[in-house]
Amino acid sequence: MKNPRDLIKRPIITEQTSELMATKRYVFEVDMRANKTNIKQAIEQIFNVKVAFVNTMRMPAKPKRYGKHSGYTSEWKKAIVQLTAESNELEFFETV
Repeated sequence: MKNPRDLIKRPIITEQTSELMATKRYVFEVDMRANKTNIKQAIEQIFNVKVAFVNTMRMPAKPKRYGKHSGYTSEWKKAIVQLTAESNELEFFETV
């Protein structure tokens, strides 16, 4: 397995994901090649918590225009991580 901090790129913090945090669900942008097992192990190592399950989805590239130039945004992968009931909340998100 790679370094866990290479698999988890950044947290995704929006209004919708903030509501999920009340039920101990956290959303992260992850490496495109990471699978659910790798993501689970990385979150457990980084934050010292127990993960119940992981849902992943690939976010497709979207067409964008800037004046007469057109192109696409990058494709990326999102992971929704559900912690077990015994786990503490992630300290990283407490200030949000």
